[in-house]
Amino acid sequence: MNRSLLRCLGLGAVAGSLMALAACAGNTPAPTTEEARVALGREIFFDAALSEPAGQSCASCHAPERSFTDPGPESTSQGVIPGLFGARNAPTAAYAVFSPAFAYNAADGTYQGGQFLDGRASSLEDQAQGPPVNPIEMHNPDRAAYGTKLAGRPYAERFRRVFGAQSLQDPEQAFILAAQAIAAFERGAEVSPFSSKYDAYLRGTTALTAQERRGLELFEGRAQCSACHPSQPDGSNPRPLFTDFTYDNLGVPRNPANRFYGMAPDINPAGSTFVDIGLAANPKVIAEGRAAESRGKFKVPTLRNLARTGPYFHHGGFTTLKQVVAFYNTRDTQPQRWGPPEVPENVNRDELGNLGLSEAEEDALVAFLLTLTDGYKGRTP
Repeated sequence: MNRSLLRCLGLGAVAGSLMALAACAGNTPAPTTEEARVALGREIFFDAALSEPAGQSCASCHAPERSFTDPGPESTSQGVIPGLFGARNAPTAAYAVFSPAFAYNAADGTYQGGQFLDGRASSLEDQAQGPPVNPIEMHNPDRAAYGTKLAGRPYAERFRRVFGAQSLQDPEQAFILAAQAIAAFERGAEVSPFSSKYDAYLRGTTALTAQERRGLELFEGRAQCSACHPSQPDGSNPRPLFTDFTYDNLGVPRNPANRFYGMAPDINPAGSTFVDIGLAANPKVIAEGRAAESRGKFKVPTLRNLARTGPYFHHGGFTTLKQVVAFYNTRDTQPQRWGPPEVPENVNRDELGNLGLSEAEEDALVAFLLTLTDGYKGRTP
């Protein structure tokens, strides 16, 4: 055995695994810089020791088994401090990589892209810097406190290999680099796998049931869902994303179960009268003078993995897909069933509210939406 191979293995590994020997001999390629960054980002994403106090990670509100949404029982997300709740239901991190930069589209008269439900973060890196220092999420007092913790974590040496020997010296710089690693993980196939039955159907490797086909016909036709949730590939992406990343006020009523209403005045000064104005609170929208026309609008979510991502809408006020479809169908014809919109301005009355669908057609739409769940194993009907 040559000396360089011995140095690679190390004294403790000489009697160890064949995998280590193969890797040192050059039979297993070393990870690329990007692969190493993704792996590091995954560790940080799941590390619950980075909150203050310890106990909450990114995955606490974006759990893989729930397609990277909140696994908790409440309609909105709970922070690391017991009993402290935010105003919104955590959006899925899946497929967020495809959201374009936040910008106003003058041709359509609407904003598009960005991260968070109100687009206030311009990129995945920007978004990843929010929760660690949010007082009702991970609760760190500042960036430096979070960055200091990174230096003591088991992956600190890997962090230095990815970002440089001095990368953990400055805690605030380490904070920014950690966000870059998290974003690299969120760009990977684990978060956005495109592995649903519908993807298999588009590839021609499976068929939809009669009810699912009917649901697809309605989705692209009379129900007008595809106007905001495109279901076919386009020039920008060969696989449909089921969102156009625009913003809309759907006329959703208040959620009386929203725990944010009961938060202390230092968290929620408005108490039970709180109204979530959505996009209108985005600083860029305010600066550009478009807050009034943006009140009540929230980013159009991807419909992928809807079976796992409930509760639904920005405040988690709807618990089932059947409820959501029924609301879209009858919002304006049965207003007593739903109640008034939380924000009455700017409600979309052109594409939903009076779709004229029968109960069977509502069920067909739900059946189609269930084909968007990742992890399909290729069974045919």
